Amino acid sequence: MTQKLAVIVIHGLGRQKPDFAKDFITNLHEGFRKVSGEEHTESRLVIQPVHWAKVFQDGEKLLEKNLFYEPYHLRYLDLRRIVVHYLADAVAYQPLLPLDEEQNYTAVHRTIFDALQVLAQEAGPNAPLCVISHSLGTVVASNFFYDLQSGRVIANAGFDSALERGDTLSLFYSCGTTLPLWSLRYHDFDQPIRVPSQQVSSLYPNIKGGWINFFDKDDILAYPLRKVHPEYEKAVTEDRDVNVGDIRTNWNPFSHSGYFKSDEVTMAIVKGMVKVWKEANQSSR
Repeated sequence: MTQKLAVIVIHGLGRQKPDFAKDFITNLHEGFRKVSGEEHTESRLVIQPVHWAKVFQDGEKLLEKNLFYEPYHLRYLDLRRIVVHYLADAVAYQPLLPLDEEQNYTAVHRTIFDALQVLAQEAGPNAPLCVISHSLGTVVASNFFYDLQSGRVIANAGFDSALERGDTLSLFYSCGTTLPLWSLRYHDFDQPIRVPSQQVSSLYPNIKGGWINFFDKDDILAYPLRKVHPEYEKAVTEDRDVNVGDIRTNWNPFSHSGYFKSDEVTMAIVKGMVKVWKEANQSSR
C-alpha cells in the first residue's frame, strides 16, 4: 500500500482568510503530478492549511471599533489597520510563563494540532510530514515543533499518533521568515528544531529530508537563518535566495507576500516532497 505524504501550510502576518492557501495547494498538486508522474495526487498527497489568524480576529475587530472612531477620530485608518493586523499578531502571540491552556500561544498551536489530527486520519498515523510556513508562521511552526521535541507541550488533547507527536517531521520550508528577529529574546538562540526529527529514521530509514529557508533580498521581513547561530548552520540545510512577487512587487519590500505565488518556490518545494514521498515508499516496502 502506498504511503501518503502529509503537508501543512501555515500563513504569516496580516488579515488571512480560511482559504488563504487554496491556489497554492492547487499548484502543489499540479506540480507534484508533473514531477512525480503520478496522475491521482490526492491518493499520494494530503495537504491541510493552518488558519491561526482566527485566534485574533475578534479581538482585532474590537480594538478597531473601540479606538478608531468616536470619540477619537484617529487618522490614517488604513495604515492603522495594517499595524493592528500585522504588529498585533506578533505581540498577541507571545507566550506568558507559566504556560497554560488559556493563552493565545496555546490557542494558535492548537490550530496546528487540529490540522495534524486531520492528516493522521487522511494520510495515515505514521505519514511523513512536510511543513510549509510563511513569515510569522515560521516562528509559530518552530515553536510548536520545539515544544513537541522538548516535551514542553501542555495541550490536553492526546497525541495519539507519530504524526501528531511530530515524530514524522521530515521536511520544513520556511518562506520570508522573521525567525532571526526572535533570537533577540534569548541569551543564546542555540536550540533549533530537528528536521528530520530523530524518530524519522526508525520509521523511514531512506528519508533524508531537511530544512530549506527561502528569502528575497528585497523583502525586509525575510532573513537567512544559517548564520543566526552555529547550531542553525547545522540544522538548516540551505538558505535559498529567490526573487518573488510580480512586476509591481518583485523589486521592493512588498515582495513579502509573493512566496506562495512563486513558481520557483513552489517547484522547489514540490521536488523535495516528491523525493521524500519516494523515499518513504522505498522504506515501507
